[in-house]
Amino acid sequence: MTVYVDDMRAPFGRLVMAHMIADTDEELHEMANLIGIKREWHQAPPRYNSHYDISMSKRKLAVERGAVEITIRQTAAMCARRRDTGILGDPADAIAWFCNRNGLAPDDVEPVAPVTPHTPDLFG
Repeated sequence: MTVYVDDMRAPFGRLVMAHMIADTDEELHEMANLIGIKREWHQAPPRYNSHYDISMSKRKLAVERGAVEITIRQTAAMCARRRDTGILGDPADAIAWFCNRNGLAPDDVEPVAPVTPHTPDLFG
């Protein structure tokens, strides 16, 4: 079981935000508690999109406590996989899985531009 933080850099007031996701909500909440994130900031539209938007300083703390750094493209692909299969899976093959599922070549997938927190279409 793993917690992941992505490389999103979305401005939010004076802060710059990233996403934090995990294999389970229990792990996600445990990490949030460890790095001082309030439980009320948990975003769980449907379960497959369960995440926190965290500031860069909290992201650094999460990495220091064992979170794995991934890209925003991996985050989106992993959440799509969780929607379809129930698991996030390995970030190393997440984009390939997403491309295969959607009949795309990896080169067909454009890099993701920075988005603002709470962007519903990020996770599709």
